[in-house]
Amino acid sequence: MEHIKPHSLGQNRRCPGCWKMLTVAMCMALVACLQAQELQGHVSVILLGATGDLAKKYLWQGLFQLYLDEVGKGYSFSFHGAALTSTKQGQEFITKVLESLSCPEDMVPRRCAELRGQFQQLSQYRRLRTNEDYMALSKDIEAQLEHKGLREAGRVFYFSVPPFAYAGIARSINSSCRPGPGAWLRVVLEKPFGHDHLSAQQLATELGSFFQEEEMYRVDHYLGKQAVAQILPFRDQNRQALDGLWNRHHVERVEIIMKETVDAGGRTSFYEEYGVIRDVLQNHLTEVLTLVAMELPYNVSSSEAVLQHKLQAFRALRGLQKGSAVLGQYQAYGEQVRREQQKPDSFHSLTPTFAGILVHVDNLRWEGVPFFLMSGKAMDERVGYVRILFRNQAYCAQNEKRWVADQSQCLPRQIVFYIGHGELGSPAVLVSRNLFRPSLPSESWKEVEGRPGLHLFGRPLSDYYAYSPVREQDAYSVLMSHIFHGRKDSFITTENLLASWVFWTPLLDSLAHEVPRLYPGGAESGHLLDFEFSGTQLRFSRQQLEQLVPGPGSAPKPSDFQVLRAKYRESPLISAWPEELIAKLADDIEATAVRAVRRFGEFHLALSGGSSPVPLLQQLATRHYGFPWAHTHLWLVDERCVPLRDPESNFQGLQAHLLQHVRVPHYNVHPMPVHLHQRLCAEEDRGAQMYASEISALVTNSSFDLVLLGMGTDGHTASLFPQSPAGLEGTQPVVLTRSPSKPHQRMSLSLPLINRARKVAVLVMGRLKREITMLVSRVGHEPKKWPISGVLPSSGQLVWYMDYEAFLG
Repeated sequence: MEHIKPHSLGQNRRCPGCWKMLTVAMCMALVACLQAQELQGHVSVILLGATGDLAKKYLWQGLFQLYLDEVGKGYSFSFHGAALTSTKQGQEFITKVLESLSCPEDMVPRRCAELRGQFQQLSQYRRLRTNEDYMALSKDIEAQLEHKGLREAGRVFYFSVPPFAYAGIARSINSSCRPGPGAWLRVVLEKPFGHDHLSAQQLATELGSFFQEEEMYRVDHYLGKQAVAQILPFRDQNRQALDGLWNRHHVERVEIIMKETVDAGGRTSFYEEYGVIRDVLQNHLTEVLTLVAMELPYNVSSSEAVLQHKLQAFRALRGLQKGSAVLGQYQAYGEQVRREQQKPDSFHSLTPTFAGILVHVDNLRWEGVPFFLMSGKAMDERVGYVRILFRNQAYCAQNEKRWVADQSQCLPRQIVFYIGHGELGSPAVLVSRNLFRPSLPSESWKEVEGRPGLHLFGRPLSDYYAYSPVREQDAYSVLMSHIFHGRKDSFITTENLLASWVFWTPLLDSLAHEVPRLYPGGAESGHLLDFEFSGTQLRFSRQQLEQLVPGPGSAPKPSDFQVLRAKYRESPLISAWPEELIAKLADDIEATAVRAVRRFGEFHLALSGGSSPVPLLQQLATRHYGFPWAHTHLWLVDERCVPLRDPESNFQGLQAHLLQHVRVPHYNVHPMPVHLHQRLCAEEDRGAQMYASEISALVTNSSFDLVLLGMGTDGHTASLFPQSPAGLEGTQPVVLTRSPSKPHQRMSLSLPLINRARKVAVLVMGRLKREITMLVSRVGHEPKKWPISGVLPSSGQLVWYMDYEAFLG
């Protein structure tokens, strides 16, 4: 900028009109600037479902807060509440809601009343049902713009309606109610975004046919909660302190928790369809997990960079197994479902209202660090938090009484993003004083005043640097502002949504018939829902298992049941609850292995594939340290004709759930040769004969010490199927067979070879097996109809292992 020279002043004195001209020019520039502000344009907000519960509780207040934040900044607004309700009823409802709107505590009451009055004047109700209704709305907006001489900046459509209504509304907006050229469209969608990966993909495809990706804002209101929204800024502002700490070498575990004291009463129809995992964990808690686990972008204010790094975090999540979860259901839930949905007394729900999940992130930063996700209804407290607990590698020689809170390295070290409620009662960020003094923006976060007697996570509040928001805001108010300003990083993109469903759907499928543990609810649940982990497995700390089908009156308690010993098809039967059954079978296999190694120096175990043996393999891998793995040979009972690295390969399942966790000599592992000469199970490659020769050379008399089988719902076992003669008789030890389900080609041990084993164990689990279990109990020796009926070792023992669901239904 040029400096004004002294002689210029003299020139101005000689030109008295110059100052006047300069003043006029400055005024004109100021007016132009103000006009430019005014010309930023008009925004129409259309709230669909405006008379619903969510709108009443949060959305109208969020829109009012948006108006308070933006009034006088160059935009004009109109707010349209829309629903299927009649015009008169809808307007009455909205009038009542608008009268209850509140202003921030620091706003002068007179100013609040003035702005609320303005907002009420700008808000109106209209019925939107048909395509013509949307056309009329668009014409009304255009007429208002023309009448007031305004330029349209954009339109926001907030879908506070069930997902089944999305497509029809989207079609009407796209065809009849888009803003004109140069104006933006923002479509806001509330969860649920599908029920699983397939339904989410279908919904995304449908919406994608009407809207561009940049036009869609999928709301996860947890991303608007102040403590959650602070995670990335906190990591960014404290990079120097956290760079060396935020990794597997220093983090012991991460806990992401949401507990509720309320139950599902009044919402059981929704809950029966979705359950706690879909309601809370797949969206809210997973989003929080990605904020903790993702690599920090160089520029955290770049929405595109944040969303890409979140997607990378999704893709690094290790696949979940059934053993990654523990499930519970509060005891009153079943009766609530029967009452609210008019179900018969015989109806029993398997819907979980509590879930604990163990998640691992497979990358260099987080390898081996457990992330616990947990949520439940009817819990002992209402609270939400993210807790990063650091390893403590220090030992203090002094007595604990002499430790100084902000110096002693022996105190727990943790960072907590306290989402709300609980004993603290408000959002907060807590950092142990023996870590570092954090940096937070002083204009929006303040230090919490001391509260003597308050303990959080085992330590007094004085042990933490504690910060709370200067002004508390509800999540929807935060998100309304982000929608208005086009901040996409606070919302769920299609790509990230589908990545989340890819992660969760296999677990949900595997748990579909799992029976949750019953808990009384509230403080009475005691330690019943405490869980612990070992490796990749999560289990309740107390191994009390709940009854599967509680009868009327005084139902039997789990402790009333022990392992049931009986006969099934004239052979020994062992029946128990699933966990107890798997533990019993694993113990029996280990005992058989120890005896075989003691007598013969080696143990030959042949294992079936499929899902049933997975918990057994996991049990053997994590709980049986005395197992003689060094002297064990592992064989496959059957194999799908796919490459051995294919996820559908039985060998791949054996590798994932057992071999990578135990030390079996590689030359003692015998996969079936289904992939030879770059072909799969070709007769001319003689893979079956090769496997038979290997068995003959290594297994004495071709008699396995133990063969583990399962039973299909059609009575098949191994890969020996009904109405197919292959492998049911004859002298061929290993055969190629054909399955009715894909992949059709299989390789299997034959029935005669199986019957040469010293011991055969048949594992049958799940309610879906009840029908075939009853049928097979009555039939004779008819392997062509039911191959399992042909299993009877000629000089060995057959033992059936069935859980109560399969045995009792």
